Amino acid sequence: MTAPSVQAKDGQLGSEVLSHAGESYKGVEDPAYISYDRALRAYVVERINKEFGVALNPKTYSGFDLLEIEAFLKCKKANEPVEDFLKGFPKHP
Repeated sequence: MTAPSVQAKDGQLGSEVLSHAGESYKGVEDPAYISYDRALRAYVVERINKEFGVALNPKTYSGFDLLEIEAFLKCKKANEPVEDFLKGFPKHP
């Protein structure tokens, strides 16, 4: 399993996320993947909060869920409620 890199609007990558660039993982239980996902979640949650003013808990969603949420926020209509969209994502303890 290879994880994609995540790039900010200004071209800067989160240093923690960047430290995992080019790594391959044996699966979602791989400690290196868990570390990457934790870094990705923290980075994307911060980016969503800065850009859209939506505060999310990085422990609630996977890194890939957060990337999908961010994509939705970029293209949603002003009157579309975020809460209804978030209900479609599984919660991770």
